[in-house]
Amino acid sequence: MRKATTATLVFCSMLMLVTEVNGWSKQDDIPIASLPAAVKAVVETYAKILKESKTLDEATLAFGDIAGGSLVTESGSISSNTKQFGLKKDFNNFKHYAYPVKITRVNKTVSNGDGYGAQRIAGDRYTVWIAKNDPAKGMPAPVTIIAPASGAPRVVNVGSY
Repeated sequence: MRKATTATLVFCSMLMLVTEVNGWSKQDDIPIASLPAAVKAVVETYAKILKESKTLDEATLAFGDIAGGSLVTESGSISSNTKQFGLKKDFNNFKHYAYPVKITRVNKTVSNGDGYGAQRIAGDRYTVWIAKNDPAKGMPAPVTIIAPASGAPRVVNVGSY
């Protein structure tokens, strides 16, 4: 009995740690109405890019205007990994998400930085969940945006859709 209790405690502790590392603890959630307009505009722009672009190349070109952190190279262009994996996944799967977007949850933390060199971005980090167009198709999925103290908010994590 003692081994089972210890194993359960270890498992629960690890689960809590993973939740905290991802920054998705419910204790950091804020009311959807508190999402800054500039951040909401970036979420909506990203959704529009995914919904209206005819090709992945077209989406990649448009996404460059709102991408930041580790999604871009030091020169500011979309990294090949971002295009081949995260952006491609979102582009192919966004058809299953509500458009116009329906935000279901907002999580706010502070980022000490994401990215490298001139493209490094730090500030308030918003993880915003968007609902599926049919709830029977699954749970909402997040996109993460950092809003620096100065400058425009940028998408810093993709590939969840």
